[in-house]
Amino acid sequence: ILATRTIGDRKARLITILVAPLMSCSARLPVYLLMTSAFIPNRRVFGIGSVTLLTLPAATFIALYFLGMAAAFGMAWLFHKTLLKGVSPTFLMELPPYRLPSVKAAAIQMVERAGLFVRRAGTVILSVAIVVWFLSSYPKYPRLTPDQALQKSYLGQLGRLIEPTIRPLGFNWKMGAGIVSSFIAREVFVSTMGTIYNVADTDSRAGQADLGKRMQADIDPTTGKHVFTPLVAVCLMIYYVLAMQCMSTVAVVRKETNGWKWPLFQIAYMTALAWTVTFSVYHVGLFFGWGVR
Repeated sequence: ILATRTIGDRKARLITILVAPLMSCSARLPVYLLMTSAFIPNRRVFGIGSVTLLTLPAATFIALYFLGMAAAFGMAWLFHKTLLKGVSPTFLMELPPYRLPSVKAAAIQMVERAGLFVRRAGTVILSVAIVVWFLSSYPKYPRLTPDQALQKSYLGQLGRLIEPTIRPLGFNWKMGAGIVSSFIAREVFVSTMGTIYNVADTDSRAGQADLGKRMQADIDPTTGKHVFTPLVAVCLMIYYVLAMQCMSTVAVVRKETNGWKWPLFQIAYMTALAWTVTFSVYHVGLFFGWGVR
């Protein structure tokens, strides 16, 4: 979003700011990895002879990235034709001469950026994990089963509060709690699920595999059906592609647009877009019988 400062036309810059969060970023990857590893079968989609070139989980990843790109281009076109009408400016850019990149410089940059991300994201994730743990542990109900106590906790109450709005998407209160907590940072969804399903180390492969198994085994006591199915997992990933689940992005947009008008509009349109598309995919999937596991 900060790179939009190089765009001279105000309306074009604003359109770019509004659609930029739709492009998939690294913060969504933990959600994609958890859902695909647990619920998307590792089947061959394309290959040559005995060599597999594309599996179903990999195809799912590619489809999610293309969905974000299509949504960004589609909304940019819609805003250009309606909300932010304007004449398309002539684009002229002078490119510098191409040179082979320095492996040493690229490696140093990669290490620095990775360290910066770990420090920032790690701090946020740890802080949110502590808050989520507190919300899921209090108030105490020692006489209830762990699942019942979780439902009556502050986190459970919050999830129950928004459950009516996400139930049409195939989501329950546990996913609702994850969606709310991950507004601070999308990757927090995984640690929130870890807290809900009592898995401590969600950063390791073993921890994520254990979390995936517990999510697979989760049964809704009111319906007797699995809470998570491949269809629900796909819908959850689609929601994270399209929804505004990043408070730091909202803060940057507010700074770049000098007010709360456009950030609030961005949250509203992205949430509505995510809800509508996820609702459509979920109910089309149910119609074709994809929601049964």
